[in-house]
Amino acid sequence: MTSPLKVAVQMDPIETVNIDGDSTFALMLEAQRRGHAMWHYDVRSMSLHEGIGESRTGRLLARARPVQVQRVTGDHYRFGDMETLDLAGMDTVLMRQDPPFDMAYITATHMLEHIHPRTLVVNDPKYVRDSPEKLLVTHFPDLMPPTLITWDPEAIRAFRAQHADIIVKPLFGNGGAGVFRIKPDDENLASLLEMHFARSREPLMIQRYEPAVRRGDKRIILVDGVAMGAVNRVPAAGEARSNMHVGGRPEQSQLTGREEEICRRIGPYLRDHGLIFVGIDVIGDYLTEINVTSPTGLQEIARFDGIDLAAAIWDSIEAKVAAEPATGPGA
Repeated sequence: MTSPLKVAVQMDPIETVNIDGDSTFALMLEAQRRGHAMWHYDVRSMSLHEGIGESRTGRLLARARPVQVQRVTGDHYRFGDMETLDLAGMDTVLMRQDPPFDMAYITATHMLEHIHPRTLVVNDPKYVRDSPEKLLVTHFPDLMPPTLITWDPEAIRAFRAQHADIIVKPLFGNGGAGVFRIKPDDENLASLLEMHFARSREPLMIQRYEPAVRRGDKRIILVDGVAMGAVNRVPAAGEARSNMHVGGRPEQSQLTGREEEICRRIGPYLRDHGLIFVGIDVIGDYLTEINVTSPTGLQEIARFDGIDLAAAIWDSIEAKVAAEPATGPGA
C-alpha cells in the first residue's frame, strides 16, 4: 500500500462538473478512496515567485482549498479553508484544466516545469506544450486521413478540389467547437475562411471527411502508452461532430486490429514523454487526434466495460512518485 500522497488538482471550477461524466472527478474519487489528501485550485490562482529571500530560489505557489468529493448530485464536494500551497511540496499535480490551448495554457506549462519532475505533474508539462493535439498526430502521417494545416486559402481550395468533402477545424480548439463539414456543394467555405482569419492569427486544420464517422468516432484511453479501454461516440442525426456534449451518443466498443496497431505505434512516444493519461480519437481506420491536455472518457468506459481506468492511472502515478526522491521542505 502506497503512503498517502499530497495531490493538487489544477482544474476548472469543480462546482460546474458533471459528476457522471467528468474524468477529473473520477480521478479525485479514486485518489480519495486510496487515502490521498487533495487540494483544488484554479490555474489563475498560481503565482511564480522568483528571487525571493537570501536563497534567491523560485517558488510556485497557488491559492488552494482542501477538498473532499462524493458522488452526490448537487452536493459533490466539500472545501476546507483557503490556503497558500507551495506546489513543490506536493507529491503530484494533476493538470486538468480544459483547453483552449492558448498562451495562457502554454504559460501554465512553463510555470509547472519549475516543480516537475520532483513534484510529478500529470501530464508532463513540457510535452503537453510540445504535443498540441491536432499537431502531434501529424508525426504519424501513415495513420492519418489526408490532412492540411495552413493559413493559405488557396491551399485550402486546392485540398477541397482534390477531396471534395472536407472537415474544417480550428487548430487549437476543443470539444468540437468551431468544427465544420463542408460538403462538395456547400457555398460557405469562402465566408467561413474570411470569418476565421478576421478573428484569429492561427492556421486551420483541414481533413478529408470520413463517412465512417456515422458509425462513430472512437475514444481510446492509453495509460503510460498502453491501450486500456475505449468508447464509441456516435454523432446525433444531422450533426457532423461526435463529441458527447454536443449530442454524441456513447456506445460500448472493443478495439479493432487497426486500432491496436495505431496504439502500438504511438504508445512508446507517449510513455517516453511522460504522457500518462492520453485519449486518442479514431474514425474508421484513421487516427485524427491525440488528446494530452484534459482527456475524457473514463466514466463511460467504466459503465460499459467495468474497467476502472482511474485506478490504472493512479497505479502509474503512485509508482512514479515512489521512484522519485522525496520532495518538499525537509526532504
